[in-house]
Amino acid sequence: MKKIILCVLAVAASLAVMVSCKGKSAAGAAEQKDSTYTTVTHPEWSRDAVIYEVNVRQFTDSGTITAFDKELPRLKELGVDILWFMPIYPISEKNRKGELGSYYAVKDYKAFNPEFGTLDQFKATVAKAHELGMKVILDWVPNHSGCDNAWVEEHPDWYAKDSLGNMYGPYDWTDVYKFDYSNPEMRAAMVDAFKFWLTEVGVDGFRCDVAMEVPVDFWDESRPQLQAVKPELFMLAEASVPALQKNGFDMGYNWPMKDLFSEIAATSGQYTFKNEKGEVRTFPSRRAADIDSLLAQQAAAYPRDTYLMNMITNHDLNSWEGTEFERLGNLTDAFAVLSYTLPGMPLIYTGQETGMNRALEFFVKDKAPEWEPRNEYFEFYKNLNALKHTQEALRAGEQGGEMVRYITESPDVYVFSRSKNDSHVTVMVNLGAEEQAVTFTDATPAVDETVVDYFTGETATIPASLKPGEYRVFVKK
Repeated sequence: MKKIILCVLAVAASLAVMVSCKGKSAAGAAEQKDSTYTTVTHPEWSRDAVIYEVNVRQFTDSGTITAFDKELPRLKELGVDILWFMPIYPISEKNRKGELGSYYAVKDYKAFNPEFGTLDQFKATVAKAHELGMKVILDWVPNHSGCDNAWVEEHPDWYAKDSLGNMYGPYDWTDVYKFDYSNPEMRAAMVDAFKFWLTEVGVDGFRCDVAMEVPVDFWDESRPQLQAVKPELFMLAEASVPALQKNGFDMGYNWPMKDLFSEIAATSGQYTFKNEKGEVRTFPSRRAADIDSLLAQQAAAYPRDTYLMNMITNHDLNSWEGTEFERLGNLTDAFAVLSYTLPGMPLIYTGQETGMNRALEFFVKDKAPEWEPRNEYFEFYKNLNALKHTQEALRAGEQGGEMVRYITESPDVYVFSRSKNDSHVTVMVNLGAEEQAVTFTDATPAVDETVVDYFTGETATIPASLKPGEYRVFVKK
């Protein structure tokens, strides 16, 4: 038998520390945690969680936090577990971009953006979310501040300087100044600001912007300090850097998987997004089978039992790189299914659950997504969220099931199963441009009368073929 078992030895969003074996899993090789593991203790509630990115400015017509509150019951019904709020701090006016500015040019780390409401109103939002069983994490900007943050005048030594002694921003970001993390007072002030939101507002953690630009030792040192305040702290790094997840972060971005999804879609002729010059980006040729190589690379690089966040869109992608439909075309739903069933945690961005196919403005107010009437996309993501919650095999980290690959004659047809105790999930997707026969080279997934199609409830049967973008998810009754 030549089925391939990709053993989840360390997992993160799509990382599942995976190794290739023949017929036998090596997942139980390390019963005791050793130096190959992350030292981070993940909150138990994170293991089967779905994270939702909230763009407060664009979420409702008024763009206020009290208007957002009215959507909390809908998000609970959708099956959201973690609310990640994009930055909710006052925005600097100096060098401001656009009418309202970038959320990531922070003027005051201990205040609430008056554009959205008041701090007391946000405290009420956090309390309401907690009452509904949802966690709240804040988008944090540790690498740089807005150009008129009080620290610029009060503590200029906290900022990096160029060869002429001038403060500067990273990349081409002209509305911010970069911090100097060699200054211990600056580090202490940043930790103090973190603690304010944990103690005074009661948030559950942070998503840290460009976390890889901040020294790793800051995260290693600050995590224990923050966890002393919030024992079930959850930290998400906007980075795909294994070292960050050894001691500092629960989860990182799965940017490489996002890129691979786009490359596969482009190879199938589905990538249509045009840049400002009207050009369509070119990509290397990739097929569904290339997912295995990426998983193996991540398995070798990341600490065991860490998470990666799988996504088909987020605020950066939507605003600057095209909607999921422009990047993934008729393969969008199939990639969404993979973002839930490959190892890791899936992300939903504001409006994704409506099938919204337009970019949201970043520096000015935009029209809110149309939340009602609910359409087939709401049900699609609601069902995927329920799948994540009910199937132990899909839990994040090493609590999830090992991944068994079934090789087909077509490199565009990707088939795998994950099993843990009584939970068994089998996934089949066609990520190619043409209809493909589902023909296995050797081992075949176990599908009998005890297995049903998750989305139809009917007894499962292996299809003779799959159309482009078609998918199947089978589970035990």
